Amino acid sequence: MLTFDEAIALLETVVAPLRSETLPIAAAADRFLAKPLAARSASPARTVSAMDGYAISGGTEVAGQWFDLIGENRPGAEDPGSIAPDQAVRVLTGAPVPQGADCVVMQEYAEREGSRVRFAEGYGPATHIRAVGSDFAANDVLVAAGERLTPRAMIAAAAADRAECTVSARPRVAIIATGDELAPPGTSAERTGSVPESASYGVAALCEIMGAKVVGRFHGRDTIDELERIAGEALAIADCVVVTGGASVGDYDLARPMFEKHGLELVFGRIAIKPGKPVWLGKVGSKLVLGLPGNPSSAMVTARLFLQPLLAAMQGGTIARQLCFVPMSLGASLPRSDSRETFVRARSSAEGLVPAENQESGAQSPLVTADWLIRRPANSPPAAAGDLVLALPF
Repeated sequence: MLTFDEAIALLETVVAPLRSETLPIAAAADRFLAKPLAARSASPARTVSAMDGYAISGGTEVAGQWFDLIGENRPGAEDPGSIAPDQAVRVLTGAPVPQGADCVVMQEYAEREGSRVRFAEGYGPATHIRAVGSDFAANDVLVAAGERLTPRAMIAAAAADRAECTVSARPRVAIIATGDELAPPGTSAERTGSVPESASYGVAALCEIMGAKVVGRFHGRDTIDELERIAGEALAIADCVVVTGGASVGDYDLARPMFEKHGLELVFGRIAIKPGKPVWLGKVGSKLVLGLPGNPSSAMVTARLFLQPLLAAMQGGTIARQLCFVPMSLGASLPRSDSRETFVRARSSAEGLVPAENQESGAQSPLVTADWLIRRPANSPPAAAGDLVLALPF
């Protein structure tokens, strides 16, 4: 079996960014940039005040000195004017600073008498002036290609003063749930021997969060003819097909065979991880097929580890960004791990990461509060509360 790192390295070799499209900046939120977004001009474009106050010359050496108040500058003023050493201009935050000023004194320190003003001691040493280009210069790349336009990145994207940006197309994903025992939620209690089909709902939600578009949802019973037909339908409409279940080695585990008729080329299969040993990846032409375990917890763990980085890479993002494990403190002990690398579901707390008590691959209720995956190398010794572990947001 492959290690987790070996499987991810293989995944990187077969995933390529999709086509791109140009959108108005207002319609590009949460998309991945296909081309870098560079600033049209510097910011600030002029020297401006960082505070409401008074622009003067002389810095901090003028406490108690009276200045003649000769005007007021507001944001957007075309002519900032100029001042002599004994003059002051009232300025608002973002307003241009007059020529000759080297300090803006916050209004809290000001005492005004008619058309003159003086300042109490203690207002320095900050000058509260933003110099031209102190945020960024013209043609600086504010958002690089492959970055996602998160709410924070949208601020920088709009600040670039570009009306449009080029983004990667949203991957089209089809999801196939396999298994005779599965029933749509709300109907399982009416059919003896069935269980609610749940894994595909989590997978679909993850796809949408990652910017993909779920274009098809299928349920295939455990017959090869039906599954081959569904596989063909899914491949016809999707860039990526995700299959849950049917990935083990039983007589009715048909997830891979259902694609063989369509020209499946296996990239990897069976990985030395827990949960998720049966996860596999293949290609049918230019289409990717990812097989996930049928057990819901295993499906969600492997979707986080493989599907999320895959979808990011299809949009020009980096796989490494999606698999950034960080040191975290344990809030409870962990037992020795076995011969497979283990990803432990855990929840965050004030004391640190607390592993879920039930780590069974079919356990579904712990997923509600599990927000981290703890990465435990094979044969790791026991860990105590307070120990550092590597973890991934889940």
